[in-house]
Amino acid sequence: MTSATDDLALAADFPPASHDDWRKLVDGVLKGAPFEKLVSKTYDGLKIAPIYQRARNVTLIAGRAATQPWQIMQRVDHPDVAKANVIALQELENGATGLEIEFQDGPGARGFGAPNASPETLKRLFAGVIFDAGVSISLNPVLERENVGANLAGLIDANHVDPAKVDLRFNYQPLSTMAVRGGGAAAWNEIEKPFAKMIVDLMGRGFKGPFALADGRPVHDAGGSEAQELAFALSVALAYLRAMEAGGIVLERARDALAFRLSADADQFLTIAKFRALRLLWARVEAACGLTPKAVFVAAETAWRMLTQRDSYVNMLRSTMATFAAGLGGADAVTVLPHTLALGLPNVFARRAARNTQLVLLEESNLAKVSDPAAGSGGIESLTRELCDTAWSLFQEIEKAGGVFAALRQGVIQGKVAATRRAREANVARRKDVLTGASEFPNLHEATVAVEDVSPVAFAPEFNPGVTFEALEAKRLAEPFERLRDRSDQSLKEKGKRPRVFLANLGTAADFTARATFAKSFFETGGIEAIDSEGFADPFALATAYTSSGAPLVCLCSSDQLYPQQASAAAKALKSAGAKHIYLAGRPGEHETELRGAGVGEFIFAGGDALATLGEAYKRMD
Repeated sequence: MTSATDDLALAADFPPASHDDWRKLVDGVLKGAPFEKLVSKTYDGLKIAPIYQRARNVTLIAGRAATQPWQIMQRVDHPDVAKANVIALQELENGATGLEIEFQDGPGARGFGAPNASPETLKRLFAGVIFDAGVSISLNPVLERENVGANLAGLIDANHVDPAKVDLRFNYQPLSTMAVRGGGAAAWNEIEKPFAKMIVDLMGRGFKGPFALADGRPVHDAGGSEAQELAFALSVALAYLRAMEAGGIVLERARDALAFRLSADADQFLTIAKFRALRLLWARVEAACGLTPKAVFVAAETAWRMLTQRDSYVNMLRSTMATFAAGLGGADAVTVLPHTLALGLPNVFARRAARNTQLVLLEESNLAKVSDPAAGSGGIESLTRELCDTAWSLFQEIEKAGGVFAALRQGVIQGKVAATRRAREANVARRKDVLTGASEFPNLHEATVAVEDVSPVAFAPEFNPGVTFEALEAKRLAEPFERLRDRSDQSLKEKGKRPRVFLANLGTAADFTARATFAKSFFETGGIEAIDSEGFADPFALATAYTSSGAPLVCLCSSDQLYPQQASAAAKALKSAGAKHIYLAGRPGEHETELRGAGVGEFIFAGGDALATLGEAYKRMD
């Protein structure tokens, strides 16, 4: 052990390193390459530097009360109401502090949920739930059906419970629902009055709310950026605020009737910054309305678009990171989507894993003990400010278009989201945005993951749409790779084997292992099984091994040093042996003409369009 004197001596020998000191070290490693090489960009075009200086004179962002844990919300989405009730009670008995009630056809139901919101359904769904025992209840209503708010209010009254003691978020969200569906039964100006009237009625019954939800998930689910999600949520909230004020609710009370919900994904720094930015942006709107800003309720849900069907256990890791980020970003409530939701209705194990993700972070990691822990971090503060600026500009564009409903009808919002979505898809296809288990590190032999034997229900509108526009369609990023894996599974089922590619390894293990490992992952992300081989120097022996493999495709794997010596001869031998198509793992380089002349048809390398290459591979095997 060292003494305090020793520590002081060490501190004197090693003075604190300055930002310039770090830059000098980095420049030395770069060896003349520009520093900007280390700077990345978000989909909003915001620069992320590799190093930041500590932010000075920062103010904590008002959010969740000091040391107050966020609410652990659990989805209750079983279409069998009796089973949904069992799920609700089990969740509360095992650590959840709130219930996220889904209804079929709701904007985030994902194909499941209670079939209706009739008084009888709600009575069965909430049997045994003590409404005034501190349980948080979050509804996700479908406006065209029964008035879930009024019906649940009647149930609470029948149980002789004081509405003011019930922690109930009604979450009326007509605008985000219309955005997901691509329209609605009527235009927003026809919905505003009944929307406000419902809220006035619930307020009159003594409920404290919130009653309206500004939900940013539709933009995130559709592939939008952080700033686009913020701008959409902000504009939706303002539309609700105006509707409530026009409906006779005083502005101060209308403000308190609002809550927000954002998606949280595995990009921890952007997620933290996004949740912090929302509070600053809303405070700016409040100030513009002549209100003194106060902390608004902000809920988080782990992102749908990041879930994968393949290697679904990795979803647990993504959700853990997302929950961590949402919690540190100041979320008041977090809902973790179970890791198997993309496959079907989650079973007991998947629900327990989702719940325990939050319990461990709260009870063992104590993440809620520090208020706004990101305050003062140079990187997070910078991202928060830049997100605020970008989102505010987008918000102003929406408002100039006439508000969020008018912007949806004009396609203003959808156009920007679609452009971001295309950029994401391109990076996923090139595996620059990695989806572990789907676009990288696939496992063709993974065990089947259990889900409940309940089929998802496709959205079937019970109304004639009076207004239509392009919908913000929810899409998971892994879907294109999963479709290729599905083709592989179908081949295995029908023919007893998967599509195959033979890895023609040249030289010693030291020569080919790196490229063979890359090629195996590359092809198997598309469900094409890689048949490995020993290293070869003799083209004839290589061709014989290839023929024995029965694979229609082949990929040469070796080092840049060995390719000029052996690749051409190997390619010629493989072509003569009947290879339908020959790939080479590596960039073309200066020998491309010679290699193509020998029979190499395509080069695979990091950053190439893996999705297009794999799709073409299936065509070559048909």
